[in-house]
Amino acid sequence: MIRHSTNTRSPTELPTVLPTVAPTPPPTLRPLLDCRHEDLLAWLAEQGQPAFRAKQIWTWIYQRRATGFDAMSDLPQGLRDRLAATFQIFVADEVAAQSSHDGTVKLLMRLAGGGEVECVLLRDAMRRSICVSSQVGCAMGCVFCASGLDGVERNLTRGEILEQMLRLQAKLPVDERLSHIVMMGMGEPLANLNNVLAALDVAKDPKGLGISPRRITISTVGLPPAIDRLADSGVPYNLAVSLHAPTDELRTELVPVNKSIGIDAVLDAADRYFATNRRRLTFEYVLLGGINDSEDCAKRLVTILRHRTVLLNVIPYNPVEGLPYQEPTQASTARFREVLEHGGVTVKFRQRKGGEIDAACGQLRRNRAGIRR
Repeated sequence: MIRHSTNTRSPTELPTVLPTVAPTPPPTLRPLLDCRHEDLLAWLAEQGQPAFRAKQIWTWIYQRRATGFDAMSDLPQGLRDRLAATFQIFVADEVAAQSSHDGTVKLLMRLAGGGEVECVLLRDAMRRSICVSSQVGCAMGCVFCASGLDGVERNLTRGEILEQMLRLQAKLPVDERLSHIVMMGMGEPLANLNNVLAALDVAKDPKGLGISPRRITISTVGLPPAIDRLADSGVPYNLAVSLHAPTDELRTELVPVNKSIGIDAVLDAADRYFATNRRRLTFEYVLLGGINDSEDCAKRLVTILRHRTVLLNVIPYNPVEGLPYQEPTQASTARFREVLEHGGVTVKFRQRKGGEIDAACGQLRRNRAGIRR
């Protein structure tokens, strides 16, 4: 028996639902901040443009704070159109911003290359300092730090590091400029040394941000081969070593990577760095209540530091939700300071900034991730 179809549509009738055709994706724009000066010069030459256009473009971005090419009024309109069709200045999304009464501003940025990072603007008298990240996450495993709780995902590119600087600069009034840069945000800068140095080359360039290398600090938990490479660069950046403990036993407990390095190797590398550029070393020490704030710890620090040209920068712990560490008491902090100063160690106790916001490194990213989950 022949079954007749119930479909009465004529052969020429079109179906009521057309197949979906994926739209043609827009062309991928190149991140301009990842382009070296010579890369931009080569591109301009291909467009038949004179080399001096590169200086104009950099001036607009780094000194006149342009975020788009339309603002670059001394460039021909045709060149601005070609730049906009080829490049993108900012490629990350600013997904959160927090401000404190003391002028501290913290940004959380979602990167086009994947992941989120934090950066901070700090105001202190006439200083306008920024703290910038070098990696998504961190592999060093410092137990009191929110940055490394989920490990490291990847290194940041040169452009991703520079974009943090520019976005923080944009938070300043037009009559204020950045004065200091600290590579002490998320990640270990010396584990991404090539990209960090490439970004700082632009930061110190008069055609870039124009910040003196003597006002740029690179912080590290202490990776001796990388410290030696940094010394070999010949640029007199300040070196800050995150010490956090006076003995290998305690430091390995707080900074697990110390197990394969040791304090002596870190101190020796720091000494070699000082011998190369003669810049006073800084040792960072996060003061944790009941853990590394004892009088005995202070005396041991005196023993290893008093014969070195160093500044010990003591940072009272900024509590992170979910971690079992506490601020030191006023009494223990005062005694700690007394022992160090009596022992001849130059010491500075850093004032906490951004106390009412997620100011601890990695704290904003982690708290927002918890909200999303």
